[in-house]
Amino acid sequence: AMEYERNKALLLELQRAAGTGNDRCADCGDPDPEWASYKLGIFICLNCSGIHRNLPEISRVKSIRLDFWENNLIEFMRNHGNLWAKAKFEAKVPPYYYIPKSRDCLVLRQQWIRAKYERGEFLDTQVCQDPCSAGSREGCLWKLGTGRRQFQKRQFLLSAKEGVMKYYSKESKGPKAVISIETLNAMFQVEKIGHCHGLQITYITDGQTRNLFVYHESGKEIVDWFNAIRAARYHYLKTTFPNVPEPELIPRITRNFAKEGYMEKTGPKQKEAFKVRWFCLDSQERKLIYFKNPLDACAQGQVFIGRKDEGYEVRDDLPQKVWAKKKKPMITLVTPVREFVFICDSDWKQREWMDALNRVITQ
Repeated sequence: AMEYERNKALLLELQRAAGTGNDRCADCGDPDPEWASYKLGIFICLNCSGIHRNLPEISRVKSIRLDFWENNLIEFMRNHGNLWAKAKFEAKVPPYYYIPKSRDCLVLRQQWIRAKYERGEFLDTQVCQDPCSAGSREGCLWKLGTGRRQFQKRQFLLSAKEGVMKYYSKESKGPKAVISIETLNAMFQVEKIGHCHGLQITYITDGQTRNLFVYHESGKEIVDWFNAIRAARYHYLKTTFPNVPEPELIPRITRNFAKEGYMEKTGPKQKEAFKVRWFCLDSQERKLIYFKNPLDACAQGQVFIGRKDEGYEVRDDLPQKVWAKKKKPMITLVTPVREFVFICDSDWKQREWMDALNRVITQ
């Protein structure tokens, strides 16, 4: 019992030790990790420990508070640690590679951990891939068909060199779509698509936002596609904006929507009936895009959101002379052109949308 308590105290001391990086999860960066891999010598959070538990050949985990730790394991942890592991296993992470955080979906975190420790993709011995070649990929993905009825296998081709992504159906001789990498974006949408490897690809054609919803049965394959898209986007940004510092380019490679969800909207005369629509807030492009359904391929419309000093504002009331039958929380988005009126289901949804819209207006 004395040895158990002593070793637990030593572990906690190691976890808090300055200059070790042990105070944050080695894989997702979550603070105060309470688990550790005694095979790799790293401190990890509860969520990441579950992924490590499924890789017994490369990692073995214990709780730093609940499990018994032998003296030799304490010594091993002392001689290694998170900064040591980062220097070894993340020596050559390409700048375009997406490093997941704790809030990211499971497949991204799983493949990051497997890429580091199982496949050794970022060891110092690896040759860093050129983003142009890394942004070239060909293969099949399951794509949601028109009418949102079923997924169909489609051939996809990504070429950073040509600056395009294409996909083909069995029937078509030429590509069904040729997508410019300039407007290409990708984000994981597990719940929305209803598949643990669900990826939403958005792009702009003829000034309109379009969506592709895809997945692959292999977690590695879908994450490789995601990072290939990021490599192609990185190549495009570096080529187009050679003088922009890299820390400013990286966040612009791909992005998630700042907020999504249902609201009701009325038409331009503000006398039309309110209709339920699915809204997506793209804070980087400063656009509020709306669709009839969450899995629609084409947007029904979009609202540009400028800055406060340009006459943009969000209010929690109705414009004058506008009347709504429903006594529900309202949002009025004021623009120099017109006022857009939305109805929310609840006070907290109204507050969330207003906060998200205000962040765009003030940025």
